[in-house]
Amino acid sequence: MVELKTDASIDAMYEAGQVVAGALTAAQKAADVGVSLLELDEVAHDVLREAGATSPFLGYRPSFAPTPFPAVLCVSVNDAIVHGVPDRYRLRDGDLVSIDFGAELGGWVGDSALSFVVGTPREADLRLIETAERALAAGIEAAVVGNRIGDIAHAIGTVCRAAGYGIPDGFGGHGIGRRMHEDPSVPNEGRPGRGMRLRHGMALAIEPMVVAGGTDFFHAAPDGWTLKTDDGSRAAHAEHTVAITDAGPRILTAR
Repeated sequence: MVELKTDASIDAMYEAGQVVAGALTAAQKAADVGVSLLELDEVAHDVLREAGATSPFLGYRPSFAPTPFPAVLCVSVNDAIVHGVPDRYRLRDGDLVSIDFGAELGGWVGDSALSFVVGTPREADLRLIETAERALAAGIEAAVVGNRIGDIAHAIGTVCRAAGYGIPDGFGGHGIGRRMHEDPSVPNEGRPGRGMRLRHGMALAIEPMVVAGGTDFFHAAPDGWTLKTDDGSRAAHAEHTVAITDAGPRILTAR
């Protein structure tokens, strides 16, 4: 069931989204050679505390997970696609890092992700990240009243496939609002004109994930959470929480 949000609720979601934006900005700024993933998680935790917000990630346990998620920030490095668990790993020059963060404030949730390179970047990594961002922008552009979920999926998939990248099957965006994961599912590839019609008041987390090796296959790491590419190629992830409005898509987690 899809809950249509009032304009006041969308405004409240924007407040939660700005906590998310602030945490991602702070974590990216803190990410440097020698900094541990646990230290990045603590930076994000500090933003939550200062805002009086809570984490929808911490303690979250979907059906596939062997244990509750132990952190407030997902940090996926190099061949990790999403759901990376922060640990004592210290960032190295040239690491490709994807960070994903959510916040709940006043009963509403925001969710966003970005990817970047620590230190000296490789051109191939910059192209991968740029493609994820272009795919996100294309998905948001298609998120207008009267379009369908398939139009968003098709826009994202077209950008990723044209660049020669893989798209992990079965993972994509989702509805969001009072809970982090709500209906509907928002795939990263699909046929235009298919699926639920978009209406004013819908809120979606749109999140392309792209794999450099061109393969769609992945596997779960031993921690039961982190998804990694099968061929060891690098991955990038970009995400925004977006409200569908009669005036056009409104990005609630804009940085």
